Amino acid sequence: MPRATAEQTRDTWLGVLEKHKKDAERPGSDDYWSPSLDCASRDEIIAIQNDKLAALTPYLYENSAFYRNRFDRLGLAPTDIQTIDDLPKWPVVNKSEMMADVQENPPYGTYTAVDDDIWRSRGWMVFSSSGSTGVPRPFRYTQIDREYWSWANARAMHSFGIRPHDSLLIASGYGPHCFAWGVQYALARMQVGMIPGGGMNSDARAMVIDRFKPTVLACTPSYALHLGRVMQEKGMDPAGSSIRMLLVGGEPAAGIGNTRDRLEDLWSARLVEFYGCTEVSPHCGGYSCPASDQGDGPVTTHLMEDIQIWELIDPDSGDRVPEGERGLTVCTSLNSEASPQLRFLVGDYTTYTTDKCDCGRTHVRAIGAFSGRADDLINLRGIKMYPTEIEQAIRAIPGVGDEYEIVLTTNSDGLDIMTAWIEHKNESVAQAVADEIRTRCEVRVDVEVVEPGTLPKTEFKANRIKDERKA
Repeated sequence: MPRATAEQTRDTWLGVLEKHKKDAERPGSDDYWSPSLDCASRDEIIAIQNDKLAALTPYLYENSAFYRNRFDRLGLAPTDIQTIDDLPKWPVVNKSEMMADVQENPPYGTYTAVDDDIWRSRGWMVFSSSGSTGVPRPFRYTQIDREYWSWANARAMHSFGIRPHDSLLIASGYGPHCFAWGVQYALARMQVGMIPGGGMNSDARAMVIDRFKPTVLACTPSYALHLGRVMQEKGMDPAGSSIRMLLVGGEPAAGIGNTRDRLEDLWSARLVEFYGCTEVSPHCGGYSCPASDQGDGPVTTHLMEDIQIWELIDPDSGDRVPEGERGLTVCTSLNSEASPQLRFLVGDYTTYTTDKCDCGRTHVRAIGAFSGRADDLINLRGIKMYPTEIEQAIRAIPGVGDEYEIVLTTNSDGLDIMTAWIEHKNESVAQAVADEIRTRCEVRVDVEVVEPGTLPKTEFKANRIKDERKA
């Protein structure tokens, strides 16, 4: 049987995507943007995933040199991966492979399915990873992607409880980052008014809240803390403001109880969370629901399974872990013309459950949300911990300021040590913080206390870990 052409596989792929796109322009009910998808049975979800996967693999083979070379190198054909049960045949794709591809094929690499002709005919926007852990990886997304993004994000934001009577302030820069753009296009689809706060300083954004009374604030968790403090310094009360909801993304928050509590108390608002990444989930992959933070158990985050396949793998063996066990997130994107990556290692630790949620949605949920990325793991003298564990410990002590820094250095004896810099009015709190970190992380740390307002303020994503150890 002759091989299909790149154009034929593209037409098939886009046709399958369109077939499974439900309630595209407006919500299907008060509770669910797409009742038939959000509340589909497990069998229905798997059938959608398998239908998309069977069209995805030949599409990637014919339209991405990165994937074609990988298939050939592994001795696999696209027909070898047709269902979710076939996925373990395909080793996960990691960031380092994409970095190498960009270096060999500048400036865009070959890991997306968009060539120069497609880009010229319907290019939308270039997004990029930060490059903080290596070479920045650009992604050329198309106008078709923009439509699927706005639809997926609208489904998530409808779950948050955002409705046409709301208005939203996006307090984020409009650089090559997915979050703000995806929120903006979803709001247009939802017919929800928004105020673009890109380019404004914090004083200006505080005045926007005071004057125009938006009901939802969209930003990173760190910036929500900073903006609330700026309002207090200006004599405004964030808890008494019009903001009823904090829509956060870019950093863990929902799964860090002490951070979530601090934000919700500061603003007297509910915190909801977007989860995703530039590579496979530039639109919403994970999202909060009306029941996500209710009850005595941990918070949970829904994952939109009809547009992505989410797996967890063991960090050492790379094997899938059973439901209920902790592992690293792996995502196959099923909702993109440009970047339908196959088993990309997103790399956050969590635990999955497919139990039906109290909100009525049936898609898999991450128990405790996402609170530790493998790339962020700190190894101090053989003891391993995540920055989120340290954050939880610091925020557990009353009166500690919003900003803190963790500095890793090597002393004159060649011993690696950790110092936590915190803000507090009383230096005697240092021992309480050290004890809390030791209890949670099983490591001794030095704690330095400085006056409130001393440490640098977070304007976008927080970068609180400074590793200055000798190699």
